[in-house]
Amino acid sequence: MSAANRIDADLARLRWRCRRGMRELDQLLTRYLDRRWADADAAERGEFERLLATEDDALWRWCMGRAVPPDEGLQRIVQRILQLPP
Repeated sequence: MSAANRIDADLARLRWRCRRGMRELDQLLTRYLDRRWADADAAERGEFERLLATEDDALWRWCMGRAVPPDEGLQRIVQRILQLPP
């Protein structure tokens, strides 16, 4: 598989993982993928992928400011997502 095909496959996989069944979460996560992913370093990408492994209810509470993620890495990625313009 070529590098370009691998990147396309990775983005497709991530885009699928951004689909949470809740439009607001879908939009926030997809916005990050579309606007920030390409410029993110490996650490930030890792935090985003870790965020995608989070259960929807916790993710929703974090994004709505009703709870705080349990560690600084997740706190940073949530804040980066929330700071992206609509």
